[in-house]
Amino acid sequence: MFDPADDSFGTRRRTSLFDELLALFLAEGFSHLTLDDIAARLRCSKSTLYTLAASKDELVKRVTVHFFTRATTAVEAALAQTENPGERVAAYLTAVGDALTVASEVFMADLSAFAPAREVYEANTRAAALRVRQLIEEGVRNGAYREVHASFAADLIATTMVRIQQRSVRTSTGLSDAEAYAELATLLTNGLRA
Repeated sequence: MFDPADDSFGTRRRTSLFDELLALFLAEGFSHLTLDDIAARLRCSKSTLYTLAASKDELVKRVTVHFFTRATTAVEAALAQTENPGERVAAYLTAVGDALTVASEVFMADLSAFAPAREVYEANTRAAALRVRQLIEEGVRNGAYREVHASFAADLIATTMVRIQQRSVRTSTGLSDAEAYAELATLLTNGLRA
């Protein structure tokens, strides 16, 4: 998968541009921006943007990958701070929610509406659901969680995570993605404990 921080991709300037693009998109979304708008906001030429991606669509997808790559790194770093197996699922989901708090509602709506970016979010959600399953199985093995059917619990959590990603939870509850992950973490903390 594409990683703009990879040295083989290019210069520090390119990585810096991806960080600036990400900050812009997270704050304001991206659907309303043209390449001319983006170039003006980043004080670079359109030709510079074309060194990052062949089109706006590809640029948005790459910035989305950049966002989720950074978020995954932050989530795993937060999880590494939690050694107690009984707290790791909640710590993980809380960290996921924290990683999403930087994203404006406009960005999340644009992400949901734009298929290539939505696919990146969906892939990230599937990977996160798998990680939660691993954490549940670890907690059951260590006796921190009661004997639960780990596959069922993980499937239930994954279903909720998908609903969060698809904006269904937002529609039915008014909770942002970050708030929904925090609530899910709270429910799981009480429901899984031995």
